Amino acid sequence: MFKIAVIIETDQGGIKSSCFEALTAARADESCAVTAFLADEDPSKHRSVLEEYGAARIIAINKSGGRLNDRPEAAAAAMAEAVKKFEPDAIAAAGTPRGNDMLCRIAAILDIPLVLDCTRVDFAAREVQKSRFSGKTSVVLKFEPGLFSCSIRPKAVPAGRSPSTAETIEFQYLAENPERIRVAGVKRNPDAPLELREASIIISGGKALGSAENFEILDACAKKIGAAVGASRAAVDAGFAPHSMQVGQTGKTVSPSIYIACGISGSIQHFAGMKTSRTIIAVNIDPGAPIFGKCDYGVVGDLFEIVPALTETLA
Repeated sequence: MFKIAVIIETDQGGIKSSCFEALTAARADESCAVTAFLADEDPSKHRSVLEEYGAARIIAINKSGGRLNDRPEAAAAAMAEAVKKFEPDAIAAAGTPRGNDMLCRIAAILDIPLVLDCTRVDFAAREVQKSRFSGKTSVVLKFEPGLFSCSIRPKAVPAGRSPSTAETIEFQYLAENPERIRVAGVKRNPDAPLELREASIIISGGKALGSAENFEILDACAKKIGAAVGASRAAVDAGFAPHSMQVGQTGKTVSPSIYIACGISGSIQHFAGMKTSRTIIAVNIDPGAPIFGKCDYGVVGDLFEIVPALTETLA
């Protein structure tokens, strides 16, 4: 039986949705046994949902003398010690910023191979697939025998339920070395936007919006449809949006269920960052825009009329 440890990321009392995708990828092969590695102050409240997504075992990791949430250095050390004890054949995590950070730390501590942002994983075959050259090609990488680690791109694998009954095992981490970084406090921004890479729907704007203020048109629509707001490189370079919103080769690569491109011409660089979207909708006043050759549905028209009309219809 091939044993896979999936690092579970919690945020504001719940489990990140991308972790369910990682669990789904891990149990795709029936010959694999999936264990959830969870560092949380109250692991019992997550048991039922982890069982729902197929975890056969839950390792509840605690640290003597303190919490692990929001303490990446201590959490990674604790996870690494748990890996040594329970000896999985592979370690997986969701390819979120925190998931990638945690996996990099664990891989460094254990001195094991690591591949980030995988679009497909065959754990039993020890193979992963990654996108290369702006999505024009993909490469399959095969690990040598021994423990390996990988993160899975959010939305690359649809999350699927597979109810199970999980055994919960407590693991107490006894810290030997003092932490070099201590978190004094955590203050969350209640108005923080949805994370692009985890959003099921994204509505993005291009330079055609004309100003940062005009992105409020997209913000209003996004609130109605539960979407995250993105931007093209041209819009970011023009100062209309921060780089954290940029979708494309030099920005973020996303795979939402629906991607709505408003006033975006459809350059190769932008397309490389959203080509794996399941449905692409384009709104552009130029009928000759390249985006219309790459989308599933196209609307030729003024985004300043179409987007507000859509928002009003949904109100």
